[in-house]
Amino acid sequence: ICDREEEIESFVPQEYWNLTVSAGTTDGRAYSFRVDKRDGKSLIKDGKTLLISSEEEALKIEREIRSNPLEIVDFVAKDGKRKPPPPFKTSSLQQEASRRLNFAPRRTMSLAQSLYEGVSVPGRGTIGLITYMRTDSLRLSQAAVQKARQLIRSRYGERYVPEKPQVFEGKSRSQDAHEAIRPTEVSITPEDVKDHLDRDQFRLYELIWKRFVACQMAPSVIARTTVEARAGSIGMRQSGVTVRFEGWGAVWPLDMKEEALAEAEKGERLQVKEIRKEQMFTRPPARYNEAGLIKVLEDKGVGRPSTYAAIVQTLYDRRYVIKDEEKRMKPTALGRTVDGFLKEHFPHIVDVTFTAGMEENLDEVESSRRRWVEVVREFWDDFFSTLSEADEKAKRVPPPPPEPVGEDCPQCGRPLVKRWGRFGEFIGCSGYSDKENKCTYTRPIVDTLGVKCPKCKEGEVVRRKGKKGRPFYGCSRYPDCDFVSWQQPTGEECPNCGGVVVIKGRKKERVCSVCGWKKAKKKEDGDE
Repeated sequence: ICDREEEIESFVPQEYWNLTVSAGTTDGRAYSFRVDKRDGKSLIKDGKTLLISSEEEALKIEREIRSNPLEIVDFVAKDGKRKPPPPFKTSSLQQEASRRLNFAPRRTMSLAQSLYEGVSVPGRGTIGLITYMRTDSLRLSQAAVQKARQLIRSRYGERYVPEKPQVFEGKSRSQDAHEAIRPTEVSITPEDVKDHLDRDQFRLYELIWKRFVACQMAPSVIARTTVEARAGSIGMRQSGVTVRFEGWGAVWPLDMKEEALAEAEKGERLQVKEIRKEQMFTRPPARYNEAGLIKVLEDKGVGRPSTYAAIVQTLYDRRYVIKDEEKRMKPTALGRTVDGFLKEHFPHIVDVTFTAGMEENLDEVESSRRRWVEVVREFWDDFFSTLSEADEKAKRVPPPPPEPVGEDCPQCGRPLVKRWGRFGEFIGCSGYSDKENKCTYTRPIVDTLGVKCPKCKEGEVVRRKGKKGRPFYGCSRYPDCDFVSWQQPTGEECPNCGGVVVIKGRKKERVCSVCGWKKAKKKEDGDE
């Protein structure tokens, strides 16, 4: 995240111009071409017309187009098959839930856990709706695949069932201990359980169910058409797609970005209606969103299905990152200070190749190809000396500079800033360092959990820190509401007494804070 921020800060925008030519035929067919060639050479670089770098060049191209006849030089129509997407594994579920449902990874895993543990359905009892949700495997049981094929045949027809079941290969490092994430019974459709799930549970189950069904459907057939035209030395093109057969697209979105294109004949003359010139500038790479970061972690071999959500959440919990206006991950001053310190003193260990290599070493230990003692010794000998040296220097690392928060102090009117103390960050007055007119106003930074206050039902539960740094939970309406708890409330009510259910202990058990009722945990072994 910090490396990406450095890329953004060092980025120098480059000017370029897009030229779009609107043209049509005498019988009413319309085209919208993008200028992409001159003298047969491409003007495109990195997907952009970077070689049209000034308005003067754009005007020159426009004049040439207007002073020469525009005609079709090629028309290509080609059918192609698009294979269905694979079933979900942990990382892809978190990415799709973020992209389509706007769920944070932690929220996705919490909902998936509840679907896995089971929901109460009248007439059926408590049913676990999905298989285990921490997996890096794309494997599916033969029984589940056959049931999916039967459902597809009955719902959509024989044409939508491929001749052979779809099989997906996972990465070589996947542990394959559990199946891919799928419904335990594909016959239980989202509509069947909609009335027994809350809104977010339903949306996630629907996502998992549709993805599983789609992955066993026939490929979609897409016709891709391309029209190329030329005026003088200037070449241009337009592409389009037509769905010949939707196949798995009947269940899962095909995400078609191009529209159907009218047919054309080589040598056909066109009439130019409009030429639009648009000044553009290259943009720096975007900050990572949570889904994008998880994809990078997976691609680089960092982390496991059970740790992706925790990795992301830890960055927020330690205030190393915050969300910007576009809900992307921006490093804080504290995060960048920590990153700089680690790169200076632990360059080998914080390198992603080291982490991926350690994952591989641990896999080899698990499969008895290496002894754990030699793996640990290789790591420890170098790490211990580095740690000892860094531990001495760490005491001299200054805290990050205060960050303005865009508010004025309610006591003295001077700007408020974010500061870092021994118990974490807080909001304080910038006048604190003014010896002659010191202002000591401070307030904690509120960390909301997205759970309604169980006492007043109006405020939200927020996480705060006590004087000794110990976290506790209270109501955002304090002092109007005095709810407080040392354990994290889940938002659930106890089925026995209606008390507040909290997360307790290292095992993260869900326990009633009043009567001690415990929510049963489903065993994690097996594919079901």
